[in-house]
Amino acid sequence: MTHKPRVVVALDVSSREQALDLARTLRPATDWVKIGLELFTSCGPRIVQEIKDLDYNVFLDLKLMDIPNTVRKSVSNCIDLGVDMLTLHLLGGEKMINAAIDARDGRDFQARSRPALVGVTLLTSLDRSDLPWPESRSLYDVVPDLASRAGRWGLDGVVCSGGEAAGIKKSAMEDFCLVTPGIRPGETLEDQKRAVTPSMAMEAGATHLVIGRPVTASRDPLESLMQIRRELSANLQGAAYGGHGKESA
Repeated sequence: MTHKPRVVVALDVSSREQALDLARTLRPATDWVKIGLELFTSCGPRIVQEIKDLDYNVFLDLKLMDIPNTVRKSVSNCIDLGVDMLTLHLLGGEKMINAAIDARDGRDFQARSRPALVGVTLLTSLDRSDLPWPESRSLYDVVPDLASRAGRWGLDGVVCSGGEAAGIKKSAMEDFCLVTPGIRPGETLEDQKRAVTPSMAMEAGATHLVIGRPVTASRDPLESLMQIRRELSANLQGAAYGGHGKESA
């Protein structure tokens, strides 16, 4: 059964003022935002708390990858900031992932929900020509393999493109998160090579849709986000009734 995913708006901007303005504008339509490297390195850790103060769940997308001890300490620091989801590169290996999980699971979360740790498979800006592996190994071999390892290692989910989500969903545990970036409502890919529409990602089983420029760079960010939500609602209704027609949400 198809479920409506959470919509996470990527605040991929450089200024604190722009990030907070967008967050205030978009709050009626979502309670999740992503803070990535651009905003985090521009504004520092304080921006996480400022966004949290606006009653948001924060997906901190730093794609941590280093020796296990460094990642353990970094994850602990991120948890202190109050993040709700955090990314780690799966190519960092099992020991690094275990160190991250240990840092999280050694904490007491009685006063708040436990933050999710999700593994990055391959960036959606990459295609087969970008990979250093032999030509015989395709993206559709690499990504499911990494996702399977993430589940065995104890992560809460993975970041993957919408094109790979359906295959991962079939073999994953029911509560395994599939975080899908590279969402493009129209046909413009920009620097994304493995992009899908919101409805395609939802139908593939994505639990979180990460949407940036189609919302944040539009003339009316709130209306653009509302349009995406209406599309998802209409397709969900169509699926529930066994049809594919769209209705207004």
